[in-house]
Amino acid sequence: MHLVSNLSKGTKVLFRTRKFHNQYIRSCCKMDVDNSCEKFDTVKEGKAEIVIPKDQQGVFYNHVQEFNRDLTLATISEFSKGFLEKKNIHMAEFERKDPSVIHVNQTEDGSGETSDTDNEKMTNYVYQGEKCEEGITILEALAASGLRSMRFAKELSGVKKIIANDISTPAYGVINKNIKHNEVEDLVEARNADAVLLMHQNCDKDRGFNVIDIDPFGSASVFLDAAVKSVLFGGILCVTCTDMAILAGKYPETCWMKYQCTPAVTKAHGEQALRILLGAISSAAARHSRYIEPLLSVSVDFYVRVFVRVHYGPAKTKLASCKQIQMYRCSGCSSFYCQNIIGSSKPDAFHPGIGPPVGPICEHCGHKHRVCGPFWGEPLHNLDFVKGIISLVQRFPNRFKTAERILSILTMITEELPDVPFYYVNDELSKVLRVSAPSMKIVRSAILNAGYRVSSFHSSAASIKTDAPPLVIWDIMRKFVASLPQTRKKPLPDGTPAKAILSKPITSPNIDLTERKDWEAQSKVKGMVRFPEMPPNWGPKARAKIIVDGTIKMDESLQEKSRRFQGKRKSQRNKNSSKVAKVDVVDT
Repeated sequence: MHLVSNLSKGTKVLFRTRKFHNQYIRSCCKMDVDNSCEKFDTVKEGKAEIVIPKDQQGVFYNHVQEFNRDLTLATISEFSKGFLEKKNIHMAEFERKDPSVIHVNQTEDGSGETSDTDNEKMTNYVYQGEKCEEGITILEALAASGLRSMRFAKELSGVKKIIANDISTPAYGVINKNIKHNEVEDLVEARNADAVLLMHQNCDKDRGFNVIDIDPFGSASVFLDAAVKSVLFGGILCVTCTDMAILAGKYPETCWMKYQCTPAVTKAHGEQALRILLGAISSAAARHSRYIEPLLSVSVDFYVRVFVRVHYGPAKTKLASCKQIQMYRCSGCSSFYCQNIIGSSKPDAFHPGIGPPVGPICEHCGHKHRVCGPFWGEPLHNLDFVKGIISLVQRFPNRFKTAERILSILTMITEELPDVPFYYVNDELSKVLRVSAPSMKIVRSAILNAGYRVSSFHSSAASIKTDAPPLVIWDIMRKFVASLPQTRKKPLPDGTPAKAILSKPITSPNIDLTERKDWEAQSKVKGMVRFPEMPPNWGPKARAKIIVDGTIKMDESLQEKSRRFQGKRKSQRNKNSSKVAKVDVVDT
């Protein structure tokens, strides 16, 4: 027997079986959606306009994620361009202004000339918002309000079909309402199904998808096996994970359970999270004779987002085993060393990796090494693909509200060292030695003077991504500490990493702190906003439940909690300013 209270009617119903209980729950949810049709607010983003319940129950709009949606649109647009070119179909990156005329050289504002040659080729062009029978198919597995699918339908060219799915019955009702509201019934179809089951049911070449978008609250690990089976060969997966505490190493047992990886506890968690996720996708793909090619991987705000192309080939899938690495990280000074888990001397000859590259005790500070991994050990991006996205956004900056931030992050990505996994953090190095942190100008110049390469990582202003070995890094830090005024009042305690490192002499040649003119990255020279300060209340929270005059606000208890924890390590001045900051951002 199952007792259920229907709070909206003040009644209690007793059921004999769980089946009837579940049917009753679904009918109540549908009834709630139907009875509240008039209680909606409209939100406009890009060319789409959606309706969401005013009370935010079940479905909500998260405008902090507009950057995520803009970047996804730009990435899929670049993918679709290459997909259609193989079929000799050209993609017009704008709407057809006059349905009766094809403007091949048309600009985004609709101007352009039409020639006889253009008219002969008109059947080879596809436009935004128009169905293309030979175009791409897209699955938004966790659609919520369906905003992303509405934008796909109205802003992408060369789309054949879009499935907007959500297991929530209220969300399914809102998606249908938004499909009609945006007049995209010919392109978008709503589904009310379990995402994993839906992908398993569409895993053959006739029913698979060219693009699958997975953007859950938390981990995407439960969707990966179904996703790599359902995506068509050569298609792309767009995957988001927001469980950064797990990926950053706070809960290693949970990380192993979800991703089969043991993480390091480090401030350099941005790249680590990406490599854990890519490693999990690669492992899931390998189980089905597929292998992945990362096109773009970003760590931004409170989440990571990867775009990977999935290929089929049992022979090449074997090589995926050579793309996984382990990391040996010192528990005292954070020095790290990487090693391939499986090596290959010939195309068909594989052997376990030779190692370990270090002993059990760190040669720099005398503390123990910890073994972490496995991680994805290959490049995080396809730089040609990234440059294509940059070119697209530069041509049509008005299409994306977050175009400036997209260009900034992607430009920094093109400057990263592609063949160097992981990075040091300037603050972490200085904390080990118990001194103030040197400027990035000093550190980067010294690494370049020593004959090594150096770059930043796109999510960390204090990152030091370099192929210099740990010995060189610590020799540079020793040189820096020696240049400081000797103001230490007490000697360093015995057994500390600082004592062990600073007691050793500098042995690396060419350790020079002289400033170099080429120490700055080109993105910084150009004046790009590389690491923008986040607005108050930007991080992940419980969903919003209040909308006043069309403005999304948080519950008072959430505001108070946010005020207490926002920027808790910053100065008192920043804390005081956050008390009076206007609450205008709500996140998942």
